[in-house]
Amino acid sequence: MNATAAAPIRLDDVRKVYADGTVAVGDLSLEVPAGELVVLVGPSGCGKSTILRMVNRLVEPTAGRIRLGDEDVTHADPVALRRRMGYVIQHVGLFPHQTVWQNVATVPRLLGWPRERLAARVDELLDLVGLPEARYARRYPHELSGGQRQRVGVARALAADPVVLLMDEPFSAVDPIVRARLQEEFLRLQAEVRKTILFVTHDVDEAVRMGDRIAVLSEGGVLEQYDTPAALLDGPANAFVAEFVGADRGIKRLGVTPIPLDALRPMPSVDGSAPAVSDDATLRDALAALLTGGTGWVAVRASDGTWRGILTVDDILASDR
Repeated sequence: MNATAAAPIRLDDVRKVYADGTVAVGDLSLEVPAGELVVLVGPSGCGKSTILRMVNRLVEPTAGRIRLGDEDVTHADPVALRRRMGYVIQHVGLFPHQTVWQNVATVPRLLGWPRERLAARVDELLDLVGLPEARYARRYPHELSGGQRQRVGVARALAADPVVLLMDEPFSAVDPIVRARLQEEFLRLQAEVRKTILFVTHDVDEAVRMGDRIAVLSEGGVLEQYDTPAALLDGPANAFVAEFVGADRGIKRLGVTPIPLDALRPMPSVDGSAPAVSDDATLRDALAALLTGGTGWVAVRASDGTWRGILTVDDILASDR
């Protein structure tokens, strides 16, 4: 896929105060690097969704600057700006009277793309999100499951190859099993398209799983900490962050810590029933396999099927310190 180059987003002293004096976002400065997925997380009322809507001008900031690359978006035409940004929301917002194909084609059609280019793009995206054109293109939203509708929403947001993708609790309206699958599929997709993404959630586990970086916000849009998931879990900046990420942050940290391949012990003689994980798994994966295996250790296997070595419980705990 020949994708448009991702652009960074920069917020400088951005403030939003409503007419009644309520401060939704207060003097927020934040940079989202090009091609990274940054998660905004925090309690209800901390301004997460307002920040997204200021980036695409659905809400006008009271003060400050928002830049997309070198462009100040507050000086851009808002309609043209939104057509350059993908926007995915909790309840998808598909047009019920249009087919899947027509929904995905919405923005390219508004931009006047030639029919041949538009058709190729829609077919490409439907394949990319796991909804092959031959099977799904002519269906209507009511004929799809919640997870399938959400994938159509992602395809629609990506259709015009936006420089930025804004996602507002996109997976929270589906059940936990479907949600985990959508998260996994989206991370696979992001590894291929590498868009600059602002992703809103209230779920710390989702933030840790999805984000290259996480911005923890408190009431009034105050930025309490901005860090990688591992750094955030390892060293909360203050009591608010520590309480928000939870007392089980050590377990969460295991989920973002790769297996230390240089610290593996030599392989004992094992058969195919030994508990095992792949060498790209996390320490949390390794601990789960170890606890259910009953051997006191877990084997680590390379993608070609060869054994790399083993980890014990002590190895896992030492690697997480």
